[in-house]
Amino acid sequence: MLDEITMKETYVAALADKMKENKNIVILEADLMSATGTKRIFDTWPDRSVNIGIAEANMIGVAAGLATFGKVPVCSSFAAWISRRDYDQICVSICYSGLNTKLIGLDPGIAIEKNGGTHTAFEDIPLFRALPGMTIVEPSDSIQLSQAIPQILDLPTPVYLRLYRKKAHTVHDGNYKFVLGKADVLREGGDVTIMAYGIMVYYALQAAQELGQEGISARVAEVHTIKPLDTACVLESAEKTGGIVTVDSCNYIGGLGSAVAETVVESGNLVPVKRVGIKDHFGDVGSTEYLMERFHIAPKDIAEAARDMVARKAR
Repeated sequence: MLDEITMKETYVAALADKMKENKNIVILEADLMSATGTKRIFDTWPDRSVNIGIAEANMIGVAAGLATFGKVPVCSSFAAWISRRDYDQICVSICYSGLNTKLIGLDPGIAIEKNGGTHTAFEDIPLFRALPGMTIVEPSDSIQLSQAIPQILDLPTPVYLRLYRKKAHTVHDGNYKFVLGKADVLREGGDVTIMAYGIMVYYALQAAQELGQEGISARVAEVHTIKPLDTACVLESAEKTGGIVTVDSCNYIGGLGSAVAETVVESGNLVPVKRVGIKDHFGDVGSTEYLMERFHIAPKDIAEAARDMVARKAR
């Protein structure tokens, strides 16, 4: 089932609610108000909204200046631009300076669809994982996103939010409680753990359901906060199931898979980790479904990785 409203509508509604409460929040856009849906915010708070224009690196410089004076700048652009194009400014002006700035990367990974390879951000998570003090979050549906926004805005440090703009598949119900930095175990299992984030969580659950019909019990953990990683959940999963499959919608070099593998190796509990993700490629043009097939991150690929993990454990 799809959410009733788009993720960008949820984002703007949660952002507007928080702006009523915190008068220091300011919105900076790189001429993408239609893409982010923030036009209503510009209309409501014209004195707290600035269109910098198609000048993303300058937008980060303006954000740093505002943050220095106690404002909480929220900067938006497509994930490819706010990561690759702005990286040095974010590194030095935001993270090195420890400034409270929120970065919104629109349609990360395969979500960019028909805009193609030049607009595809497969390297954003690896880039931002390397920045000290940066928090990285990608919600899976509108229920989770609506709860994540207030906690992200309350955090006094830099945050990168990967924002899927369309209607997402509903993963959570009305009883769900989001906790920044704490992974959610959505399904228990004893044979293998599947760890995913963002839109890939729904497909990980599909894979787990398919595996269940074959007698394979798959635990599914949603790692919405990719950095800082919930290492306790990783180590618990390693202990309970003896093998972990990670699912990335970015380059698997430096993504969630790398973070999980690093944690497992450093713990000394050397269970196998298999990474499903973009295998060191640039993007392509097509629908989400086509791109999942193209880059081998579809539910069938997740399920196959889990089967391989169970077979390896049996040897």
